[in-house]
Amino acid sequence: MKQEENFARPDAASGPGAYRQYAREWLHSHLPAHMHADSVDYRTPSLDECRDWEARMYQAGLAGMTWPTAYGGHGLSLREHLAVNQEVGALAMPESVSSIGKELAGPIIMAVGTEAQKQAFLPAILEMREYWCQGFSEPEAGSDLARLRTKATPDGDGWLIQGQKIWTSGAAKAHYCLLLTRTGTVADKHRGLLMFAVPMDTPGIRVVPIRSIDNKQSFAEVFFDQVRVPDSARLGAADEGWSAAIRVLSIERATNRMYRAWRFECELRQLVRAYQSEPALRARLQEPGLRQAIGQVVSQIDGLKGLVERSVEQLQAGEPIGARGSLTKLYWSECHQAFASLALALVADINPGHSALAQRAKAHFTQAYLFSRAESIYAGTTEVQLDVIAQRIQQLTKD
Repeated sequence: MKQEENFARPDAASGPGAYRQYAREWLHSHLPAHMHADSVDYRTPSLDECRDWEARMYQAGLAGMTWPTAYGGHGLSLREHLAVNQEVGALAMPESVSSIGKELAGPIIMAVGTEAQKQAFLPAILEMREYWCQGFSEPEAGSDLARLRTKATPDGDGWLIQGQKIWTSGAAKAHYCLLLTRTGTVADKHRGLLMFAVPMDTPGIRVVPIRSIDNKQSFAEVFFDQVRVPDSARLGAADEGWSAAIRVLSIERATNRMYRAWRFECELRQLVRAYQSEPALRARLQEPGLRQAIGQVVSQIDGLKGLVERSVEQLQAGEPIGARGSLTKLYWSECHQAFASLALALVADINPGHSALAQRAKAHFTQAYLFSRAESIYAGTTEVQLDVIAQRIQQLTKD
């Protein structure tokens, strides 16, 4: 395996093309064989292996690209970020084990955090020293954040927090929770929402894992029983929680994990290669109905690429994404669910006597299908995205 010092990292003036080439060469050289999800050598990497891999990516200049250099970032533009993400998506790499920190907590802290909070939290996120979870959804307030009930009450020089969160990804491993609370009543809706950076080892916090349909325990319920935090844990003002959350969520829906289209394309290649590896399966690729279905997937992937690329150019031009982020989120989740359903139906034809490549594809797409069922729920349900699009883009009135 080549060492990082053999790769000349482009400077800021080199442009996206130079970063794309650099990322392609570095990633292909350094990604361990067992982390290629489309390889017969694949095995599920441990949390520590994923952490070490992401730390190496950061050290190589391939993470934290748009974050300010003052907080550990590389100070580049979204264009370089997109170029690198295209190469990340082209490889069947593990998903980030620190996506909440990098995609939500970090941007929110940059938007509303104090200088001390930025210095304390941001470098630790990029260096993979601290994981975060997101305490937004509640049993009676999933994607509708205006209905959340977790209460923050002033208590001397700090706050007392009482409530419950659910579907909290990564809570069992997290060092901090990006916690959204309410200072008033539910009737206040989006007014009086307050955000905190809460250490997960604070007394009164209880994490109960949730086993999902894919037999994993990546989600959890998190209970806050009179949890006391200092005022220094507060992120922004009492009425700033809603605006900060919505501002960052709109950008998240449009640009975070922008490699998705290229990753879907990578998955499609894996599926086709698996079928080509067996004569009986290879013949099916010539069936008009299957060719049409694959062509539909390709066109949807190209459409998603266009949405992401356009969003990057709009942000670079200083235009707010706003509700248009919901279009991207809605499109990728619906498209990937449709593709995962097609893939599951196809890998059902693979039997134990088929090639190792076909067996790997069957295992991958079975898990991918199960996980995809959540894609129209997390990061904002389809119903909420449609409501946002109808009201804020189409300017339709509520019934």
